[in-house]
Amino acid sequence: RDVTVPSKLHKNNAVKNVSFDVRAGEIVCLAGIDGNGQTEFVSALTGLEKTSGGTITLCGKDITKSSIRERSLSGMSHIPEDRHKRGLILDFTVAENTVLQNYKDPRFSKNGILNKDAIEKYADEIIERFDVRPTDHTVKSRALSGGNQQKIIIGREVDNIETARKATGEPQLLIATQPTRGLDVGAIEFVHQALVKQRDEGNAVLLVSLELDEVMNVSDRIAVIYEGKIVGIVDAKDADENTLGLMMAGGEDNE
Repeated sequence: RDVTVPSKLHKNNAVKNVSFDVRAGEIVCLAGIDGNGQTEFVSALTGLEKTSGGTITLCGKDITKSSIRERSLSGMSHIPEDRHKRGLILDFTVAENTVLQNYKDPRFSKNGILNKDAIEKYADEIIERFDVRPTDHTVKSRALSGGNQQKIIIGREVDNIETARKATGEPQLLIATQPTRGLDVGAIEFVHQALVKQRDEGNAVLLVSLELDEVMNVSDRIAVIYEGKIVGIVDAKDADENTLGLMMAGGEDNE
């Protein structure tokens, strides 16, 4: 509600009084051309940046000032825009990267000591389930293709929210920022199926994308952002490429 985020590049705000909901069992796409505030908005949503105004609630809980870990434990998972900078530690193995978020889980550590066997078994399950190639969990993540690096991140984040959903019975939030950027056709289809599956299982999905095909084919609702403001929210079934493209370019304001 009314989220405002300062810009690091200029004196104006990067995000200006943005308000919308993402409901359980739906995919909402935040659509916009790069540089219109979506990166800063997601950073504020996930705890990477501080807001200067507004509130963020998750399942009724105010998380505006919560830490990144507190947001994660509250039911938020994040597929970041930059998989190298935010998603993986490239010199860690595939196995090590699968537990970056949940290494404190009793399944994987005790008294601060990691259970290597349990982590490697878990990594093998992620590799098989999400078709990561090669299938060797000892390979360093920088040696994998972009598509397979993305599959590691998606596998980790999706499994985290599925585990939390089973444990708590509460819907979880998956934030996917430009999840198909730089991927081939097969990997793109895989990512889309993963997002739709989470929606169908009753979780909430916030997709951030500038690809019109992706925006229209995967989303239930579309919130268009331009110069840090939401200029319109439309049902995907009622949207067309021309109207969305115009809104994303600032040519039409439906707010």
